[in-house]
Amino acid sequence: MNLHSSKSSHNPSNLNNQTYRIMRQTKRILTMITAVLCLFMHPIIGYAQEETNGNSKNAEKKGHGKILIVFFSHTGENYAVGNIEVGNTKMVADYIRDVTGGDEFEVVRETPYPKTYKEVVEVAKKERYGNEYPPFKGKVNNIDDYDVVFLGGPVWIHSYPQVMFTFMKQYDLSKKTLIPFLTHEGSGLGYAVQDIKKIYPDANILGPEAFYGHEVRTDMSKVKVWLETLGYKK
Repeated sequence: MNLHSSKSSHNPSNLNNQTYRIMRQTKRILTMITAVLCLFMHPIIGYAQEETNGNSKNAEKKGHGKILIVFFSHTGENYAVGNIEVGNTKMVADYIRDVTGGDEFEVVRETPYPKTYKEVVEVAKKERYGNEYPPFKGKVNNIDDYDVVFLGGPVWIHSYPQVMFTFMKQYDLSKKTLIPFLTHEGSGLGYAVQDIKKIYPDANILGPEAFYGHEVRTDMSKVKVWLETLGYKK
């Protein structure tokens, strides 16, 4: 029997050294396990945060209700921008559609307005001062489905073109949120808001705004800011 070996195996100093080595190895193993778990957990946590944020944004957008963008836009000769194939108001309406996800209805007069600026002015005056309501093409079949209606048009003789008022008189929008937007070259909103109130005295009219027609053809930044103040973001 090797007495030296037997004795040394029970030496307190050797036992302490072995215990210390075991503790160090255990600590290293635990550190490695923790590091591996962190690597796996990080993308899972990140994914969960992205999912929640994405759902929140969608909920905010849906919170406005179903949106309809109703507008009239004139092509041909326009003041300050010349002859155009796409009207100023349509450009704004299309941008609103892209941001809000709303549906569009373009009000098109049954007998088209003249293309030349001078002739348009004369027809607009006649309709405005004669309280005429020219008919328009098409219809909105499901108007009751919408909660918010944007109402757009150029400012003609201090307000919307009369064909827009034909639309307003044909459809009951009194219990909806109405958001007027107009394009102009110096007249601002004119009497557009007051004229809407004559048709819908108790309507909830929110954030009316007017934009320079020549500006929106190349820059939608003011429209973007306006929509953001109303709570609409891409």
